[in-house]
Amino acid sequence: MELDRQILFLFSALGAINGIVLSIYFAFFSKQKQGSNYFLAALLMVISIRIIKSVFFYFNHDLSQLFIQVGLSACILIGPFLFLYLKSLSKPASQTNKYWYWHIIPFVVVISIAWLIYPYREYQPMWSGYLVRTIYLQWFIYIIVSGIQIDHILKAIFIDRKKPDHSGIWQFRVFAGVTLVWLAYSTSRYTSYIVGAISFSFVFYLLILLWLFRKNKESVFTPKETKYGNKKISEEEAISFGQRLRVTILENKLYRDSSLKMTQVANQLDVLPHYLSQFLNDNLQKSFSLYINEFRIEEAKKLLISNDQYTIEGIGYECGFNSKSTFFTVFKKVTGVTPSQFKKQETVN
Repeated sequence: MELDRQILFLFSALGAINGIVLSIYFAFFSKQKQGSNYFLAALLMVISIRIIKSVFFYFNHDLSQLFIQVGLSACILIGPFLFLYLKSLSKPASQTNKYWYWHIIPFVVVISIAWLIYPYREYQPMWSGYLVRTIYLQWFIYIIVSGIQIDHILKAIFIDRKKPDHSGIWQFRVFAGVTLVWLAYSTSRYTSYIVGAISFSFVFYLLILLWLFRKNKESVFTPKETKYGNKKISEEEAISFGQRLRVTILENKLYRDSSLKMTQVANQLDVLPHYLSQFLNDNLQKSFSLYINEFRIEEAKKLLISNDQYTIEGIGYECGFNSKSTFFTVFKKVTGVTPSQFKKQETVN
């Protein structure tokens, strides 16, 4: 292989290979275990599979036909995963999790049937013509739907000439990058088949470079949480939500989880974390930790009176406290006495 072709192969292949590595990272090793990161991992994976197929086929036309079929089939999931990723950044994970399979399973079933009835080896002209054009059309439709999903970001950039927040800028770059790759493949018959792979490598490294220069790197990979608005939660709404919140925590004994996060409770209730935080701060004048600790203390008081199987320290751990000192400090702050004093008082009474 000549030097210029070697350089072309290296640049076009590296983007896809690194895309797969980053996909694995987001799926299994990222600290942020958010649904959006799983959708991003899936998006990177299917695009990378498609790109790798293009690269190897361009430099080796005797490539396995099964490999070609896998690469072409991956295209059918690029659009859906783009939409689901952008959707998950603006909605609670529980809302996105309710319907994601409607965007994925039908296409997996369709492409699987195509594999069985029309294998690439025997129907190469159909795959290279009709099926690929249909898949690219489906990809384009999802690009439009994804654009509608981030229309407020596109409006801010192109109409209002305003700079969106960091999350908005990231969403636009991902959307524009996938659109550019689609455009490169859709026009490859007029340019070159390798343009799609080169476009992806360019977009991939540009996004990584921009991310590396950010101070707050994690914020672009987590769902946007809006700040409190001027709109207050009404008393009637607060009463209803407060009852639902209490029932959810008690029935599921969420307070027993010493690492419980506000996002976990919000997902259980199908609300954004900022709404739960606003309710606790504005309507109850309590922090999330204090609110949860009150449930832990109530449970601890019951165990101190009725259960002799645990030590006092063990009761603290059983109720969700992660250390003896925290249990004693919070217990005295809430009740005015230590756990030992409380147990002694109740025993005497």
